[in-house]
Amino acid sequence: MTPSAIVQEFWDRMQARDWEGLGGLLADDLVVEWPVSAERIVGRADFVSVNAEYPEGWSIHVLRIVADGEVVVSEVEVPHDTIGVHRVVSIWTVRDGRIIAGREYWTEPGSDPSPEWRAAYVRRM
Repeated sequence: MTPSAIVQEFWDRMQARDWEGLGGLLADDLVVEWPVSAERIVGRADFVSVNAEYPEGWSIHVLRIVADGEVVVSEVEVPHDTIGVHRVVSIWTVRDGRIIAGREYWTEPGSDPSPEWRAAYVRRM
């Protein structure tokens, strides 16, 4: 599979809660960073567990996947029944058919307040 197909499959398996299948796409020594919460997940098992343990009620909608060689960027919307809607931009490195590294920026739309000084230049979404 191409790197972009692997990332699409990653999100498909995540949506299906196919944790074993998800693990098959990840390198044993995978490192994923979440800069917004200042967390680093080291190893396939911990990454799969973090996602498997997340409270149910969510779904995944892939908005776009863009690849440049072994680097793949995905933008995903993750609505949750009780927590709300999250957006994530993920930068993945895919090598030899497995995801070896990632950096994900999770946020909630509108959660970063717009400063007053920009009001004349921007429109609310």
